[in-house]
Amino acid sequence: MKVSEQWLRQWVDVAQDVQAIADQITMAGLEVDAIELVSAPFSGVVVAQVKEAVQHPDADRLRVCQLDDGSGKLQQVVCGAPNVAAGQKVALARPGAVLPGDFAIKEAKLRGVASQGMICAESELGLVEEKSPGIWVLPDSAPIGEDLRQWLGLDDHSIDVDLTPNRGDCLSVMGLAREIGVLNRVEVKAPEIAPVAAQIDERFEVRLDNTSACPRYSARVVRDLDVSTPSPLWLTEYLRRCGLRSIDIVVDITNYVMLELGQPMHAFDLDRLQGHIEVRNARAGETLTLLDGQNVALEDNTLLIADAEGPLAIAGVMGGERSGVNRDTRHVLLESAFFAPLAVAGRARQYGLHTDASHRFERGVDPTLQVRALERATGLLVELAGGRPGPVIEQTDHQALPDTCQITLSAKRVSRLLGMTLEDDEIHDILSRLGMTLKSREAGSWEVSVPTWRFDVRLEEDLVEELARVHGYNRLPVRYPQASLAPRREDGAKVSLDVIRQHLVAGGYQEAITYSFVSDDLQQALNPNVVTPALANPISSDMSVMRSSLWAGLSRALLHNLNRQQQRIRLFETGLVFNGDIDALTQTPMLGGMICGTRDPEGWTSRREGVDFFDIKGDVERILSLGGVEGEWRFEPGEHEALHPGQCARILRNDRHAGWVGALHPAVREQLGIKPEVYVFELELATLQQGRLAAFSPLSRYPEVRRDLALLVDESLPVQSLLDVIREQAGDALTDLRLFDVYQGAGVEEGRKSLALGLTWQHPSRTLTDVEINQTIDNIVAVSSERFGALLRH
Repeated sequence: MKVSEQWLRQWVDVAQDVQAIADQITMAGLEVDAIELVSAPFSGVVVAQVKEAVQHPDADRLRVCQLDDGSGKLQQVVCGAPNVAAGQKVALARPGAVLPGDFAIKEAKLRGVASQGMICAESELGLVEEKSPGIWVLPDSAPIGEDLRQWLGLDDHSIDVDLTPNRGDCLSVMGLAREIGVLNRVEVKAPEIAPVAAQIDERFEVRLDNTSACPRYSARVVRDLDVSTPSPLWLTEYLRRCGLRSIDIVVDITNYVMLELGQPMHAFDLDRLQGHIEVRNARAGETLTLLDGQNVALEDNTLLIADAEGPLAIAGVMGGERSGVNRDTRHVLLESAFFAPLAVAGRARQYGLHTDASHRFERGVDPTLQVRALERATGLLVELAGGRPGPVIEQTDHQALPDTCQITLSAKRVSRLLGMTLEDDEIHDILSRLGMTLKSREAGSWEVSVPTWRFDVRLEEDLVEELARVHGYNRLPVRYPQASLAPRREDGAKVSLDVIRQHLVAGGYQEAITYSFVSDDLQQALNPNVVTPALANPISSDMSVMRSSLWAGLSRALLHNLNRQQQRIRLFETGLVFNGDIDALTQTPMLGGMICGTRDPEGWTSRREGVDFFDIKGDVERILSLGGVEGEWRFEPGEHEALHPGQCARILRNDRHAGWVGALHPAVREQLGIKPEVYVFELELATLQQGRLAAFSPLSRYPEVRRDLALLVDESLPVQSLLDVIREQAGDALTDLRLFDVYQGAGVEEGRKSLALGLTWQHPSRTLTDVEINQTIDNIVAVSSERFGALLRH
């Protein structure tokens, strides 16, 4: 929220400069994002009056003007603005003036006529961003000869305060002034808001059908307004300095009251209202055209302001076009209501909107402020635009209004939470200045009544927080915790997640962290048969369901990198994946990875081949080996909707499914917009981390024996099946079994393949003989032949 420094100082007069005020409220929990000048720097510009404006003798679009600038001598200025006219008060830049952008004004001749200065537009003074259509015509009350910057108070600052959602009470000049007054022990001088006497006896019927969402609704008829009356300069300037633009006198006044007091308001064109006002929920099939021209289909969870003909406004968000104030409006119904935060929260986002009103109502508005704001707006309307007000109409369900909160506070509790003792007088002083009422219960204990504007104070700890921030966080003592800590018992068999991460990073991978929410289309492309919870109020359509696989986020990260000319990509992620609906939801920690591009980094010695299935399978095997239980893991051919049928394997541990590895299906890549081949894996973290304790085995003093076998088998036979048989027949002395060649071609009949295997034996207590080894080889060949039709290749 932006607020003018000068406006704040009208409410609370403190000696500090604007930076000190910003530092002070930041330390109190109200962070200041920026401090900006309300106008660009300029000098030498004064208020002047156009006494005469005649046609330039040699230029159709130029006027020769005579101006009274208070110096006692008329100044001649040649002006090309179409709206310049005699009698106007204008901003005159005298010779020697410097305008924004270091633009110096000098005496000159335009088409042969001398010009002593320049009549300025608002954009030329840096007061508006868009180019002004003509010169800036000042109000008649502008004092001739007065320095414009000083008269308008342009040496002002706009303070941009970033409030946390719990501090909706500070979304106004009054709220910020209250905070500054408390922090500096200075009285807040609020403007006197006297009730406006009714001049007509006209009431408009109001009905509250949903009092839990709107327990208080105040309104007032004001007739015979002159909406064409321009908003005074002081009003439009305050709006501009707070980030709002001027619309018309009625809207400007309601916006001014919202900024000043924090109460959003709305004005309906009375002539367009039918029958009565009712506050109710939307009905099936109802639509509303909003003030911004957007037509929305209303959901039944939406609170409406309606009349006998239908919806008028989304309560607390935006009014409708049908009842909006325009230049033909003569009579209005002013609205000032209290809407429960939960009834408004999320409704603006539901319709793709965000308004100043919804921003405040979602965070909570003082439920006692409505009539005061109505009186303030009425007084300004009558003063600035004429009009005859009727009596205040108010409908209230007192039982549905927020209860006044009573909290018991103990001085001992304060000391324990803050680590220091605050004197009872200081506790009483701070809380009293915050608008709270304290009633002593016993020594060192109070019953505290919380003011209606502090929705966020509900617990004793909240009161302690208020004491801490007003006393000053920087004044709290620094104390270091002391504890007797016993060594933590570690499971030596468990593979640490840090070790897994470090191993992958050492292999050239980079860790990614993606959202747990993904788009439904992406989810369906990767796991079409999986059910996961859909979010009731997603941030965007790209984040509408819970992910069922880490591949969803990784694929978006990979595409993001590919689109930025990164050709060799290796990513991994750890996190939860979700399965089932919300009532039977399972959450499983997983490790996922994704690679594409060349096998080696670019370099003069590197190979240019692209990665393939065996690259990522090798990476997975190295991870599986970290637990020291390589023999328990197996790869089997499998089928997965997102993976290529010929390059897809299930990962099992002791015949239990634990993950997948393979190539992303071409159809899936096309749907995701990924051109290069991509290889992926995903593993259950809990299963991966189950290892075994390392144990020392004495080195054998006896020699190894190595034999190589070349077996001819059907090309469809998985190598793992043959390896299992060999290990079964090779005996306990087998220390290594390695596949070192696969061959198909000349000398091998079609439909067969040659597998070259290296077998190594070593006995711990004796030397193995050739007879034993040969017998073992014969057994391996015989059993392989029997089970798989394998032949020994010579």
